[in-house]
Amino acid sequence: MENGDKSIRKQGERAEETKRNIAESAAKLFTARGYDAVTMREIAKDAGCSHTTIYLYFKDKEVLLEQLAIPPLQSLETLLLSIQEHEEWSTVEKLEEKSRQFLRFCLSHKSMVSVILGVKSVRVDEQDPEWDVNKLRNRIFGYLTEGIEQIVPAVNEQERTDQSRVYFFMLYGMVFTYMNSEEQLEPLLKRILPILDKAIETLLAGMLHKRDSSQLMAAVKPETRQDKKQGKREKQEKQDKKQDKKRKDKKSKKQEEK
Repeated sequence: MENGDKSIRKQGERAEETKRNIAESAAKLFTARGYDAVTMREIAKDAGCSHTTIYLYFKDKEVLLEQLAIPPLQSLETLLLSIQEHEEWSTVEKLEEKSRQFLRFCLSHKSMVSVILGVKSVRVDEQDPEWDVNKLRNRIFGYLTEGIEQIVPAVNEQERTDQSRVYFFMLYGMVFTYMNSEEQLEPLLKRILPILDKAIETLLAGMLHKRDSSQLMAAVKPETRQDKKQGKREKQEKQDKKQDKKRKDKKSKKQEEK
């Protein structure tokens, strides 16, 4: 009986090892060649198993992708939600901390981040994505950007989306600037997190300035339009007076000739 238990346990261990090898090979090939270019047969070959064995663990590439991306994304989601629960932090402090943790997450998963966040992704404003991985990605985008709306309220949904994207482009820019850095994670983060804080401060200041300028222009524009109308009337009156004077001069000249 004991030998049978050991045999079952070894089979389970081998199965888990095979599954892990397949996932690692998929991650490597997806990153190197792109999701669409890689086949299940190629993943199986790289993982050292047959092209039939791989289907015992993953029915298709979509399942493989979700196996790779969902667990780390769930961990990130939990972390972002825990930051949101700090009632003593201001909205700006929460935004900064979420941004720091996102940067840490990406630089901790350098070899996989393009797969975790990018493969088969959809628009961030898509309301109900088909895949669970994209629902999770879009929720995380929402957690990261909700502070922007609280700090700089948008006048409409399009402006809200645009502001969120501008912030996310900045954040992604920092991620991919340091993606190939050979510096160890902690020293690297110690050096660049203050830069991230300054970038967020600058971004928010720019958005607030733009909003205030837009509001000022909206208040001034009616007066400006009125001034333009007044100017046109005055110009027309001058032209009318010139025409009247010409007609009078012409009439007077004719009378003198008579």
